[in-house]
Amino acid sequence: MTSVHLRACAILCFSACVTATMTSAQKLPAPSSQITVPANDVSMEAYQQHLASLQSLLETCSQARDAKSCDSALIGADDRVSIAIGSHSERRLVRYGWLRELFLKASTKDEAGDKGKTVPKPAPIAQAQTSTSQLLKDAKTRLDADLAQSRAPFVPAADHASERAAMREVLARKEFRNLQEQAVKDTVLEKFARWLNHLFANAGFLKAQSAWIGRVIVWGFILAVCVALVYSLLRLERRWRVRLTPDDGQLPAPGAASARDWQLWLEDARRAAAAGEWREAIHFLYWASISRLESRRLWPADRARTPREYLALVGQEDPRRSGLSQLTNTFERFWYGGRTAAESDFKQAESIATVLINGGPHQPASEGGVQ
Repeated sequence: MTSVHLRACAILCFSACVTATMTSAQKLPAPSSQITVPANDVSMEAYQQHLASLQSLLETCSQARDAKSCDSALIGADDRVSIAIGSHSERRLVRYGWLRELFLKASTKDEAGDKGKTVPKPAPIAQAQTSTSQLLKDAKTRLDADLAQSRAPFVPAADHASERAAMREVLARKEFRNLQEQAVKDTVLEKFARWLNHLFANAGFLKAQSAWIGRVIVWGFILAVCVALVYSLLRLERRWRVRLTPDDGQLPAPGAASARDWQLWLEDARRAAAAGEWREAIHFLYWASISRLESRRLWPADRARTPREYLALVGQEDPRRSGLSQLTNTFERFWYGGRTAAESDFKQAESIATVLINGGPHQPASEGGVQ
């Protein structure tokens, strides 16, 4: 039972690690709301004019600090600026979402802009926050820098020839000679690990938002692991009980089906059929098949086993199960049920028994078909 204990320990360790990871997951920050606006294709001159107008709007908003002067709709659309680089041109996208959010925030005066009012002492966590007035000053500095950069002469990018030569020299060393591209398997495993981490992080976020959802996920996962563990242990225990016994040369137990050679059972069936005793012939055919399968170590020999117990020992995926099930039903109907058998019933049972005895067209090379 060493393999059973090893699998049980491995599953328990995995479930403990996953549970600890999900319990200690931190709350993810909620995504900030962003205003999605279209972008206009503009030239460099139009871009500079837009920056100048934004400077004027920012100055008005900083002085008035009301909803009309700080309306984010006055900023306009984003710019997709056409820049000439050498013999070709390309477009650079310039977004103003940061300025729109600042305008929305600046429409209400903060403690620095209010005069003649008693402002309550802020909490310690709010002291580290930058005031809106300071943010407006920083925005003016940023717009001035963007405008100055747009008016500066274009400087072509450096060739970086010396850096490339240094990189080629480094990559030519022996420790980099056997570098290979990442395999598809590693890429898929990495993506799966990222998805799993994202799933656990979301579980932690849900737990922080709604405690009962997190508990349901955690305990549901633990319950699923426990059920899978119990199911695996039951299957392993069953396989251990009916595992294939090594061929050590010992004879089957007296009274077992394989204690009598399957050819003798088959001869008895043919003699009974020749005499017209179809019920007895079907009885001998069944035990000839059982003796043949038992001699192949499909199950341990046991003289006290019933036909239904023989059938239960054959795995669901075993191709011989269907034939043995049909032969068992025929045998029970005519032998135990006491019905009168005909020649056609014997012929049908004989065809099934022939497939079981000879192995059938889908018989694997090894005889390991037991659950």
